[in-house]
Amino acid sequence: MNVKVLKKEGLSCEMEITVPANDIDTATDAELKRISADITMPGFRKGHVPLAVLKAKYGKAVLGDVLEKVVNDSTAKALDDNKIKPALQPKVEVKTFDEGKDLVYTVSVETLPEVKVMDLKSIKIEKPVAKVAADVVQKALDRIAEQNGEPKEIEKPRASKTGDLLVIDFVGKTDDGIALPGMTATDFNIRLGSNSLIPGFEDQLVGHKVDDKVAVKVTFPAEYHEASLAGKPATFDCAIKAIKEFTVPAIDDDFAKKLGFEDLNALKKAVEGQVGSDYTRATRMKVKRALLDVLDENHKVELPAGMVDLEYKAIVQQVEAEAHAKAHGDHEHDHDHNHEHHSHLSDEEKEELKVIAERRVRLGLVLAQVGQANNITVEDGELQRAIFAEAGRYPGQEKMVLDYYRKNRNAIESLRAPIFEEKVVDFILELATVTEKEVSVDDLLKDDDAEADNAKAEKKSVKKKK
Repeated sequence: MNVKVLKKEGLSCEMEITVPANDIDTATDAELKRISADITMPGFRKGHVPLAVLKAKYGKAVLGDVLEKVVNDSTAKALDDNKIKPALQPKVEVKTFDEGKDLVYTVSVETLPEVKVMDLKSIKIEKPVAKVAADVVQKALDRIAEQNGEPKEIEKPRASKTGDLLVIDFVGKTDDGIALPGMTATDFNIRLGSNSLIPGFEDQLVGHKVDDKVAVKVTFPAEYHEASLAGKPATFDCAIKAIKEFTVPAIDDDFAKKLGFEDLNALKKAVEGQVGSDYTRATRMKVKRALLDVLDENHKVELPAGMVDLEYKAIVQQVEAEAHAKAHGDHEHDHDHNHEHHSHLSDEEKEELKVIAERRVRLGLVLAQVGQANNITVEDGELQRAIFAEAGRYPGQEKMVLDYYRKNRNAIESLRAPIFEEKVVDFILELATVTEKEVSVDDLLKDDDAEADNAKAEKKSVKKKK
C-alpha cells in the first residue's frame, strides 16, 4: 500500500492511497476461502471446492465486499500511520480500478483538533442550594389532596362555579353549518377551569344550573390541529345534566394510609424527599451549566466544520419540529416532514443557533479529551441500567423497548454519550473548587436557558469586535 498526502490545510487532509493488485487478489482469495465451507458444486464435496474453481465462478460476485473491506482497512491504516484522528467518516472517491490492476482512491477527511485542556483544579464554581420549606411541603400535600378529591353531586341546587365537574351533552356546528366528528358528545365530563377545551368554552358554562341549555359560542384557534376548523367560529348547544363538586379529603393519618403510607408523618417525609430530589436535580443542572460555561470560555479550539454543520442541522431540525408541533398540536406526528426546508427562522435566529452548535462541538471536544486523558469509560452495566431506565418510561411496553435496544447497536451507543458526559462532568467537579451558596427556591428553579443566553452574549461580542 502506498499513501501520498495531497493536501493538509488546517483540519482538512486529503490523501491518495494505492493498493497493489496482488493485495486485492490476496483479499479475494481469503474471502473465497471464508465462504467455501458453505458452497456445494457438482463433482466436489461441500467445503472442498478448489480455490481456482471458486474464483472463476464467484470471484466477481465477492469483489464488491472485498473492495469495501480493502478500502476500510487501508484507510484505517493510513490514518493511523499518519497519526490522523478523523472528526467524521472520511469521504472516499475511487480514481482508478479494474480487475487485476491496482486500486487508486482518494480520502478526504477532517481531523480532530488538538485540545489543550485548562488546569481543571483552577475552576471555581458556586453551587446553588435551597432548603425545603414547610409551606412548600404543605402546598404539595394540598395539591395531592385536591387530586384525590371525589366528585359528588351537589345536594342543594346552585349555579356552577370554577372547579365543579359538569356532565353535559353538546352538539356543535360552525357558523357555516359544518359538523365534524368530535363536535357532538353525550354525558361528557368537564371540570370547569381545567382549560381542556377550546378557549372560552368552559367560561360560558360557569353560573348555570342543572337542566339549563347554554349556547356556547367560540372560535377555533388559528393553529387548531383540525385544519378544516382552524380559525372558524362555532356554536355548541349544551345541556347541563349534572353538577358535581369535589370533596377534598382531610390531610390526616387516614388519608396517608389510603395512599399507602404508615401515617401522615411518613407521607410528609416522602413529599419532602420528592421536593428535595427536584431541588437536587435543579442544583445539578445549574452547577453543570456553570461548569460548561467555564470550559467554553477557557478553550479556544479550531472546530471541524463538518461537525459544526451536523450539530447545527440537528438543532434546527429540533427547533422546527417543536415549532411545528406547537402550531399543529400533538396529534399530528409528521416524522417525515423536513422542517429545515420549510424553515421560518430569521437570519438572526439562525446565527444564534450556529453559535450554540459551535459551543456544543467545542464542549464535546473538551469533555472527550478530558475523558480520554483520564481513562473515563462507560461500562456495559451502566449501559444496561440506562436501557432499563428508558424502558421504564413506557409502562406496558417495556419488552418492546428492550427488544428494540437489543436489536439496534446504534440505539445503545446513543445512550453512551450522555452517560460519558455526566461521568466526565463529575470527574471535573471533583477537581474544581465548588462552593455552596444558599438561594431562594425561585432562583434555584428559575428556567434560564444558559446556551441561548451564551449564544446571544457571544453574538453581541462578535458584532462589537466587527
